[in-house]
Amino acid sequence: MEKIKLGIIGVGAQGGAYAGFLTGRGGMPGMPPAPQPEHMELGALCDIDPEKEKMCKEKYPEFPFFKDWKEMVDSGKVDAVVTTVPHYLHHEIAIYCLEHGMNVLVEKPAGVRAKDVMAMNKCAAEHPDVAFGIMFNQRTNKLYQKIKEIVASGELGEIRRSNWIINTWWRPDSYYQQSEWRATWGGEGGGVLVNQAPHQLDLWQWICGIPKTVYAKCLCGCHRKIDVENDVTIVTTYENGATGSFITCTHDAIGTDRLEIDLDKGKIVVEDSKKATIYRMKKSEAEMNDTMSMMEVAMLTMGNSAGGGLYDIEEFENTDGWGVQHVTVMENFAQHILTGSPLLAPGSDGINGVNLANATQLSSWLGKEVDNPVDPELYAAELNKRIAAEGKFPVRE
Repeated sequence: MEKIKLGIIGVGAQGGAYAGFLTGRGGMPGMPPAPQPEHMELGALCDIDPEKEKMCKEKYPEFPFFKDWKEMVDSGKVDAVVTTVPHYLHHEIAIYCLEHGMNVLVEKPAGVRAKDVMAMNKCAAEHPDVAFGIMFNQRTNKLYQKIKEIVASGELGEIRRSNWIINTWWRPDSYYQQSEWRATWGGEGGGVLVNQAPHQLDLWQWICGIPKTVYAKCLCGCHRKIDVENDVTIVTTYENGATGSFITCTHDAIGTDRLEIDLDKGKIVVEDSKKATIYRMKKSEAEMNDTMSMMEVAMLTMGNSAGGGLYDIEEFENTDGWGVQHVTVMENFAQHILTGSPLLAPGSDGINGVNLANATQLSSWLGKEVDNPVDPELYAAELNKRIAAEGKFPVRE
């Protein structure tokens, strides 16, 4: 086998983009086309929408089209599938694939409820010979990879505090009205936490660690005609005493994307997920605190060199073009199937972001700080209350 044939389950915006990447027939106006994966190609498409079927048969006539995803999985036409479907279906499809020997790449988020993702991960552990990945394409960003290496190396000491403001995905009401399931508790499982922010929730924990406690305020329908959260402020604490904050919303038309990580011996700042500045202090903050007089502080800050002689600066940027990150995950997933090389984003890692999203929502619902992870059954019960009140979809077991 030289190339992995990928079946796309759900040919909406994301699934359509993947079909374009795999065939070279997609792209963004005014931007260079994304590279095609070397060891993966389109195998088949699947959707229940007659309009999507018509589009696929016109644009991709040489590829099989299925109306039933189970038929595609069992057809022998594909070697792997990707789940570009509403969030509640991710674990259901993944479990079926894993049990039937079908390699599966789960779209983010891994699911809505931690209990569902836990069941999916348990199934994956019982079928270790089946490839199980998640589309955390931001992990391929070389900027974040380098930052993770710097933090993990310990050269700047322990993290003291981290902050991420990520408001760069403005969405008007027309966006939420595209589909009946979107921005609903019963159809999508939430708002910004399960739709726009999962990549950043993953990166934050991938780099800074998993928080011990969560206290959050979630505003639902903030300046929008929706019932789910679209303005979120999270405050976290960690085992080593560090603190963190994460702020996100979808009603900021200007937007901000800024990550700051304060450490014992320096600071890391990322702007717009493109440019990073690393401040390496010449003495640790603890040493300066113990030894410096106010006269020395005044002299230090009056210096003409960068940081007044307090630190050295390193800067680097990410230059990935359109689609490069998604294609990199696809190629990595194909190579994992073909050669056994490590996954950039194992599917089991998806639980971390879902745990944090669940803890965030539950903290806001209960109005108190909660441990992370929270009791999955308590979260599911509270979510069902909101699904029932919404009255659009049945509650879930």
